[in-house]
Amino acid sequence: MNDREPEPSTKQLKAIQAARETSEHEALKESGTEGEARQQERRADKAAYLRDKLAERERSEREAAENDSGKTG
Repeated sequence: MNDREPEPSTKQLKAIQAARETSEHEALKESGTEGEARQQERRADKAAYLRDKLAERERSEREAAENDSGKTG
């Protein structure tokens, strides 16, 4: 039996990641030093990468659901 909280859905994760990506881009604009700017750029790149991976996961889940619904018995 698992006492942990249920994992968030892909839709929830996408919303969280979109907010994070927006936040990182805003922080990049407000960076005071070159070092801060590079760090914020890396974070924004990571957020974009994770957004893309969540989109892949969503497509995969949708395809699996379509395949499952097409099966009879």
